[in-house]
This record gives sequence, structure tokens and C-alpha cells, in this order.
Amino acid sequence: MMKKYEIAILGGGPGGYVAAIKAAQLGFKTCVIEKDNLGGICLNWGCIPTKALLKSAEVYDLVKNKSKDFGISVENVSFDFDKIIKRSRNVSKKVTKGVEFLMRKNKIERFKGFGKLISKNEIEITDSDGKINDKIFAEKIIIATGARPKLIPSIPVDHKHIITSSEAMTLKEIPKEMIVIGAGSIGVEFAYFYSVLGVKVTIIEMLDNILPIEDKESSDALKSNFTKRGIKILTNTLVEKAEAKKNIVEVTVKVDGKTEKLTADIVLNAIGVTGNVEGFGLEELGVELYKNHIKVNKETYQTNIDNIFAIGDVIGPPWLAHVASEEGIKCVENIKGIHTPPIDYNSIPGCTYSQPQVASIGLTEAKAIEEGYKIKVGKFPFSASGKSAAIGEREGFVKIIFDEKYGELLGVHIVGSEETELLSEIGIAKSLEADYEAIVNTIHAHPTLSESIMEAAANAYDESIHI
Repeated sequence: MMKKYEIAILGGGPGGYVAAIKAAQLGFKTCVIEKDNLGGICLNWGCIPTKALLKSAEVYDLVKNKSKDFGISVENVSFDFDKIIKRSRNVSKKVTKGVEFLMRKNKIERFKGFGKLISKNEIEITDSDGKINDKIFAEKIIIATGARPKLIPSIPVDHKHIITSSEAMTLKEIPKEMIVIGAGSIGVEFAYFYSVLGVKVTIIEMLDNILPIEDKESSDALKSNFTKRGIKILTNTLVEKAEAKKNIVEVTVKVDGKTEKLTADIVLNAIGVTGNVEGFGLEELGVELYKNHIKVNKETYQTNIDNIFAIGDVIGPPWLAHVASEEGIKCVENIKGIHTPPIDYNSIPGCTYSQPQVASIGLTEAKAIEEGYKIKVGKFPFSASGKSAAIGEREGFVKIIFDEKYGELLGVHIVGSEETELLSEIGIAKSLEADYEAIVNTIHAHPTLSESIMEAAANAYDESIHI
């Protein structure tokens, strides 16, 4: 007999499993269908394991290059690449087991297999051999199938010489040279990781700046740091093709109208992602797609079919785990009939976890001007921060942008050692529509890095004490 559910969720990543937990908390009989480990790309091959890798690189870099600054002598510093990789995988396994526990705790039934919609209410579940194991009925269906690396014919990924981020996390040995195509967060983080371990890294980006969606000052600061590290950065550079030849990869690029050839042991394709929309029965049902993503109402997450919803990377940018999770919660609350304010997509925090880290929320300076704001900009360098001096991390700054007329907080951009941890203050301030006075008049603990936010806000109005 076919099992029946009030909500069935296709995909167990940060969008899917969070939506499932919220649904169970609200009393819905819920199931999740996922062919791989719970946690999706984020917990298994993205956010969590990459941060574990980056922490290993950060510790190695600190001990090797900065320990003497702290009065500590360490001789013959080395690393074990295999153990670095194993630690990353173990961290991932622990976190995914935590999600499995949450499924059991919330009495959510989990189906392991590939789910395909065969009607607007029915999902057929097959195993890895294509054998049908289950068929379920659901009143509401939430699609949370995520995204995967974008592949293009001119950069043919063979998963050996031309790789994606998944292979970059599990290489058997360190390459001598690596070319990273694409300078978004994924490309930048892996460039940092491998360069710290001694790999000769080249980043290729077709736009003007690395981290092109960030404020230009943030991008320039990171570029300066990476250049000092020995990372070669080619911007305004188009990759025409990449070809694996025996033990090297040849990459043909066009710079200033001239064609050049570069070579490396490994090429990492980090040009972006595309939605997982194929094979789930969406086209047969007539679910509307847009640019290889599912088109939804961004307040309810309903598709053009009334009982089918979609959340997370499969509905398009911003491709961020925390966005997928929040969309999952909003989607389920709307299904329950709970009034909930829509997500403010102009206030999504963005983080890049290289060293220095880059963090931002809201408008860049250029975007604020483009939208017609007259702005006030405040900056505070970490070189003027007592806490930064104490921890030996004086590089970077806080930049904060206000609307001149009303003092409205428009955007914040931070570059520094642990700056992704500072964004929550700004997120709350922005959601409460705080102006510069609210930030400046909030007493910040001393000494902390967060004081720099207060100082930058004060600087916008020529009131900063420490610069």
C-alpha cells in the first residue's frame, strides 16, 4: 500500500532537511527523499569540509610564518596532506550523522534513493541500479535538489586533471601547479588552501576583479594579499579552452585580444553552478523552469503547480546554504498558513573563508550610487584596532555605507582574519532598520574586533575616536 505524507521533500541538503524539521515541528507528517548522505553538497562536499581544509591551511601558515611573532619557536614545520584530507572528511561525517539524528528525533521518515515525480502528488523512488523501491503520495511536495558545478564543453572535466571542487577536496597528492578558473568564493578559497601548501597557483577570472560580486575595495585588498603570497591573478581574461595532455593541462586564454597558453598539473573548474532540474519529472509535469532553475514565487516558493514548491540552489542565486535553509522555513510556514515576512534578498550575508576572510551584507558602494543614493562611507582599518594588534592580525578593514539623507544602513564590507563572525551584528541592525546613531551609541566590548564596526559607522560622520 502506498505511503501517504502531508509534505514530501525531494533533497536532503541545507534547504531540504531544515524544511523537513520545520514541517515536523509544525505537525506535518513528513518524509525526505535523498539518494546520497543527508546534508547535501554543503555538509558533504562544500561548506563544512572546505572550512576544515581551510583551517588546516590557516594553522600551518600561522605556525610556519607567524609563530616567531608570538615568541614561539617551532623547527622543521611540515604537514601531512593525507591527514588534512582525512580530517576534512571526518568532520563532514560527524556533521551529517548529526543531521541523521535530527531526522530520527523529529520522526521524519527518510527514503534513500532517487525520487521522481510521476504525478503532482506521487513520487517514485529508485535505488542506484534503477530498481523501484517505493512509491509515495504527498499532499505537498517541496523540491530541494540543489545545484552542481557548471560544466562547459571548452573545459571538459575528466575528474582527474580537470576537476571540480569535489575532487579538489580529495586529491591523493599535492600538485606542483594549479590553475583555478573562476574567482568566486569557491575558486578563491581553494586558491588560498593550495597556495599555503606550496602549490604554484594561478587564478583566471573573466571579469574585472576577483570576488566580482564584492565591493571593489574588498576585492582589491584580497588581490593584494594573494599577490604577496605568490598567487598569480589574471582578470579580464577569457578561457577559450582547456585540454588535458598526458600529465599536464594546457589552458588557452585571451588577454587584451592576445592568445596565450598556460600549463598546470591540475585545473580546477570553479566557474559557477547550475540547478539540478533534470530527471525529476519536472518537464513532464510542466513545472516552469528559467535558466536551468525552477521558477517560483519568492514569497511562498510555490511553482506554477499549486501543491509543488521549490527552495534553495535549484531556484537560482544566491547559491548559499543559509539562504536555502531560510527559504525552507519560510516555505513550510506559508504552507501552514503562518504569516511570515518574506526574505529580504538585499540583506543576505556573503562570506569567503580564505585568509584574509571577506564578508559583506547589503549594497556595495558602486551599487548604492547606481541606485541613486547619496551616500556617506565610513572606514576603520584593523591596523588601528587594539584587539587586532594583540592577536597579530592587523590586515583589513571595515567599510560601512549609509544613506546620507536618513542615515539608513545600506551595506557593510569587511576584510580580515575572522571577519565572517562579525556579520550577524550587521544583519540584526539592518533587519531592525538601524541607522548610524544606533550602531555608534551601542556600547561595544573592548577589546574586540566588533568595535571596528562602531568606529567605521562613526567615521562616516566624522565622529570616529581612534582614527
